[in-house]
Amino acid sequence: MRRKQFSRTIGQLCAVMAVMLLLGSSVGAATYKTLHVFKGSDGSSPFSGLTFDTVGNLYGTAPSGGAYGYGVVFKLAPNPKGTWKESVLYNFTGGADGGDPNSSLIFDSAGNLYGVSGCCGTYGAGNVFELTPNPDGSWNETVLYEFTGGFDGLWPAGPLIFDTTGTLYGTALWGGIGCGVVFKLTPNSDGTWTESVTYSFNDSPDLCHPQGSLVFDASGNLYGTGYWGGSTKCVIHGCGGVFELTPNPDGSWTESVLHRFSGGWDGANPQGVLTLDTHGNLFGDAVNGTYDQSCGNNRCGTIFELTPRPDGTWKTHIAHMFTGGSDGGNPDSGPVLDAAGSLYGTAGTGGRFGYGLVFKLTPKPTGGWKETVLHVFADHPGAIPQGGVIFDAAGNLYGTTSGDGATTFGSVYEITP
Repeated sequence: MRRKQFSRTIGQLCAVMAVMLLLGSSVGAATYKTLHVFKGSDGSSPFSGLTFDTVGNLYGTAPSGGAYGYGVVFKLAPNPKGTWKESVLYNFTGGADGGDPNSSLIFDSAGNLYGVSGCCGTYGAGNVFELTPNPDGSWNETVLYEFTGGFDGLWPAGPLIFDTTGTLYGTALWGGIGCGVVFKLTPNSDGTWTESVTYSFNDSPDLCHPQGSLVFDASGNLYGTGYWGGSTKCVIHGCGGVFELTPNPDGSWTESVLHRFSGGWDGANPQGVLTLDTHGNLFGDAVNGTYDQSCGNNRCGTIFELTPRPDGTWKTHIAHMFTGGSDGGNPDSGPVLDAAGSLYGTAGTGGRFGYGLVFKLTPKPTGGWKETVLHVFADHPGAIPQGGVIFDAAGNLYGTTSGDGATTFGSVYEITP
C-alpha cells in the first residue's frame, strides 16, 4: 500500500512539473505571474520596457492595436487582492498625433509622461509626445515635435532621457546625413520645444541607425549604440558599435566610437538599453552573433561590458555569449543591474520551447559571469519577451511579451526571485 501511494505521489509530482514546463515556468526558484493579457482592443504586441510612477503603477506602450489600430499608452494599477487593472490612457489615431509608439516612457517631476511615436504625424516621420494627466483621470496628448524626415531625423526609435536642465534627448533611425541622428528638444518659455540635431551618423567607419537608449555619465557625456555601421566586416551594413558624444564649449558634440562589433566573438548589432554602473562601466547587448544575423555555432548574441582605461580607450569583455539553446538567444532589450551587481535581461529566442526567457548573470569571484534562467516562455500569450525588465522597490522584476500579434497579443508579467 505504501509503495502504491509513493508511486502515485511521484506520478502526481511529475504531472505537476510537466504542467509547469508547459506553462513556461523556469526550473529555478523564481515565481512567474501574468499581470495582464492584451486583447488587441486595449493594445497589441508591446515590445518596449515598462515605467513605474511614485505610487507603484506601471506604464507602457503597445505599438499596435487599440481603438484605431495605431497603438496605445497603457497603465496597470495594482489592486489590494494582488490583481492588476489595465486602463488605456491614450489611443493613437495614426494622424497628426502619431502612431506606433515603440519605446518606453519617462516621467518629469510634475507627473507628465513623454515618449515617441515611430510613424505618422503630418510628415509621416513620427513625433515626440507628452501626456498630461487631468483631475478626472483622463490624459491629454500634446505633440512636442513632428519630424520631417529630413536632416532633423526620421522614425524616432529609442526611449527619451532628460538632462539636468530639462532638455530631452533621443534617437531617430534615419535622417540627418543618411544614417540617423541623436536629437535634443529644448523647452521654451512659451511652452513650445525647439529640436536640434546633436549628432548625425554617416555609416562605416561611423555608426548607423541608433535605436537603443542613451545614457549620461556624471560629466555630461552621452553614450549609445548604432545597430549598423562601424566596420566593413559585416558585409555591406557593418556590425554596429557603441559611441560616446562629448559636449564642446561651442555647443557642438564630438563623437568617439568605443567599440566596433566584429560579428564574431563579440556579437553584432547592438540595439537595447545601455546601463552605466557606478564605476563607469557600460553594459549592453548585441542581438546577433554573426555577420549574416544567423543564430548558430554558439553565436546567438552577447551581453557585453565596456571598461574605460586610463588612456581613454575602452576594453570589451563578454559577460555571456548565447548559444540559442537552453540559455536563450538574440537578446535585444539590454540588461539592468541590481544593487549587488548582477545583470538581468531577456532573450527573445531559445529556451526549452524556443520562445525566449528571462535570465540573470551573476559575477563570479574568480572572474566571469554565471547565467541563471529565471523563467522560460512557452507558446501562449506570454511568448517572446522583447521589452527588457525593470525592478520595483522590493526587487521584483516586471516586463512585457509581444505574443504573435494574431492569436495572442502579448502580456505584462511579474517575476519574484
